[in-house]
Amino acid sequence: QLQLVESGGGLVQPGGSLRLSCAASRSVFSPRTFGWYRQAPGKERELVASISSGYNTNYADSVKGRFTISRDNAKNTVFLQMNSLKPEDTAKYFCNSGLIWGQGTQVTVSA
Repeated sequence: QLQLVESGGGLVQPGGSLRLSCAASRSVFSPRTFGWYRQAPGKERELVASISSGYNTNYADSVKGRFTISRDNAKNTVFLQMNSLKPEDTAKYFCNSGLIWGQGTQVTVSA
């Protein structure tokens, strides 16, 4: 069973940066598409970014130009580099592949 474990969340000031990591538990990593989602209190979960096995990427309009998704197949890890963070980026961020979800990591952007 594939398992996903996120890390890298935390508290950051507006304008700051964070790098989230999603580690997969076993090496079936390469053929899969991975996505980062986020959910703020009282809001629906939304797709932030995704990356295919062919390294094609897709971003929500709200994060284009600020966030970058990448993957390291050798390390079975997906990353989300988040720059120029805004208070509205505050949410719990989840890694996803197919029907598999991680437990999430909290990102809080506040002065």
